[in-house]
Amino acid sequence: MKLLFAEDDRDLSVAVKTLLERSGYLVDAVYDGQSAVDYATADTYDGIILDWMMPEMDGIDVLRSLRAQGVSVPCLLLTARDAVEDKVTGLDAGADDYLPKPFNAGELLARVRAMLRRRESYVPDVIAFEDLTLDKGSCELRCGSQSLRLTGKNYQLMALFMENPHLVFSVQQLMERVWGWDAEAEINVVWVYISQLRKKLAEMGTRAEIRMHRGSGYSLEKKA
Repeated sequence: MKLLFAEDDRDLSVAVKTLLERSGYLVDAVYDGQSAVDYATADTYDGIILDWMMPEMDGIDVLRSLRAQGVSVPCLLLTARDAVEDKVTGLDAGADDYLPKPFNAGELLARVRAMLRRRESYVPDVIAFEDLTLDKGSCELRCGSQSLRLTGKNYQLMALFMENPHLVFSVQQLMERVWGWDAEAEINVVWVYISQLRKKLAEMGTRAEIRMHRGSGYSLEKKA
C-alpha cells in the first residue's frame, strides 16, 4: 500500500513516516499543500494523510482541489482543531476521516487501516435505512422531523451500522472498526456507546433499532 503524507512539521513527519514504513506501507512525504496536490495528481496512492495547517495551501484547500480534479483517493485529515464545526468543514471538503492532534500512534494506524478498507467502495454522503438518514457531511441523524448531530464514536458506530444494515457485528469487530485494537479503550466501552445510541433511537421514535444477538453481537434492524 502506498501513502502520501503531507505535514509541514519535519520532526512529526519523520516520526510518522517511520511508523508507517515499519507497519509495511510505502510513504511519500511532502511538507506543503501545493506539493501535496502535485504528488497526488501525478502518482497513484492508496490513501492520503493530510495536515490541516500547512504553507502555500492548507489541507482544506488541498482536499477541495483534489476532489474538484476527480481524485477520489481516501484521505485522513490531521489537525489540532477539534471543534465539531471544524470536523464538519473537513468532511464537507472531502475528507474520509478526521484525527485530532495530538494523536496516539496506535489510533493513527487503526484509522489508516480503516481508511484503506474503504478505498474501493463508494459510500454516499447521505445513508438511509428505514425512516432514518445519516448525513456524513454534517453528522446529522434524522427521522422525520426529529434530528440530532452525532459526534465522535457515536457517529462512527451509527455510520458503520447504517452502511451495513442487517450485518451482525461482534463486540470485538466493533472495537476494531471504530476504536482499533491498538487504542487504549477497554472493550466494555462498546456496550456504553451502544446503549447511548439505542436510547437516542428510541427518543427519535424510529422504526429502526440496534438489535442484540445473544452470543453474536449487534445489528441494525427494522423493529419487529
